[in-house]
Amino acid sequence: MTGIIIVAVSVFAAAYLIIKKYYAPGALLLVGMVTLAIVAFISPDPLITGKKATHLDGLDVVQTFTNLLQTRAAGLGMNIMVIGGFSYYMDKIGAGRALVRLSVKPLSYIRSPYLVMMLGYGLGILLNVFIPSAAGLALLLMVSLYPVICSAGVSRQSAAATIVMTGCFCFGISGPNNLLAAELTNMHIMDFFINVQWAVGCLAVPVSLVVHFFVQRYFDKKDLASGRITQADFEPPMSENSDNTEDAPAYYALFPLTPVVLLFVFSPLMYQGIRMEVVTAILSSTFFAFIIDGIRRMNLRQSLDQLKSYSQGMGKVFASTVFLIVCAEVFAAGLTKSGGIATIIESVSGLQTGAIALFTVMFIIVAASAFVMGSGNASFFSFAPMIPDAAANLGAHAAYMISPLQLVSGMARSSSPVAGVTIAVAGLSGINPFELVRRSIPVMIPTALTVYLTSIFYI
Repeated sequence: MTGIIIVAVSVFAAAYLIIKKYYAPGALLLVGMVTLAIVAFISPDPLITGKKATHLDGLDVVQTFTNLLQTRAAGLGMNIMVIGGFSYYMDKIGAGRALVRLSVKPLSYIRSPYLVMMLGYGLGILLNVFIPSAAGLALLLMVSLYPVICSAGVSRQSAAATIVMTGCFCFGISGPNNLLAAELTNMHIMDFFINVQWAVGCLAVPVSLVVHFFVQRYFDKKDLASGRITQADFEPPMSENSDNTEDAPAYYALFPLTPVVLLFVFSPLMYQGIRMEVVTAILSSTFFAFIIDGIRRMNLRQSLDQLKSYSQGMGKVFASTVFLIVCAEVFAAGLTKSGGIATIIESVSGLQTGAIALFTVMFIIVAASAFVMGSGNASFFSFAPMIPDAAANLGAHAAYMISPLQLVSGMARSSSPVAGVTIAVAGLSGINPFELVRRSIPVMIPTALTVYLTSIFYI
């Protein structure tokens, strides 16, 4: 019972600090270390055993942070940083914009306003496979897709909500949550993506598209009639290109696709004679893009200057994503060491429908955490590592438990007014973040329920 109380107080404290707009990684780290300190004080068992133990309770609290930082920075964290560097480099040379520009162009020929919006949403979901950052993708789409949707005849509010939700599924091979999910299930990333992630989420995609169509049309009519929005909200925005990224040739659109192609071809799904790791695929794709870009420029100094963005991107991703993940894991370590999480898992596991009960509880916890934190990564990394052992004890398939948690973390983030993607789109569109999530939440709820019900079938 003491453990459950510690968990409840810790979660409340973290949620309170994040809602009050304290620095989220710092809030998670602070609450996690305080929780670990309390557990070290009241528990007769040491926090750390074996070679990593310091043999002093106070230092064990800090050592927990040290161990997680070392593990993540050298393993999964390095993968994330390499992918982040690739994303920044693609943006710098204009490849990301070329991909989006080429993809968006056909939508300008469609005359039905809400069909354009729905197809634009589907296009964003597809592009998220190749551009894994929800905020990064949203910034590109605000320049290219947002004006197209607005010009079709929907409101600015509907168009902006569309952009916010494009990263809700987080399908693909390069997102941090995808990498962790594949690692936890001991699966090749392409195998996990195609045979598990897509199997769980395939029904949710059409549900999300159809619901989005009707929800935004309903809100546009209702808000226009009530005066909440005016006819001016349906006028296309002024064309502004504040981004200083250069326009690249259309064939640069192939560069962001290269890692996915390499990982698919050299995977158990196609050809196993060559082993291809995620980092190797990303680096190979970077060198390929660098060579082609260098040939086009015929200026070695300029090409190398562009490559500098790769290392800068790695540093930024460490600060924004890897550090957040480690802080979330310290927070999760505090909850785990308290014994409260184990008590909850044992309680639901003892029910007649143990696997489904456990999955339901974790599904709700991850969704609620992602909504409050505004981060799908933080919530997923906090709780997903608990699933494999619990699933094994219940005779359930861990991959089909973990995948929906990863998917719902993205959906809850797209419903959060404090998420980076929501704030970024709100700032560029001039629309209140709460107005955006007012339109995204009714879409994300049935989408998440579809994922949940589909997962029950596999579990």
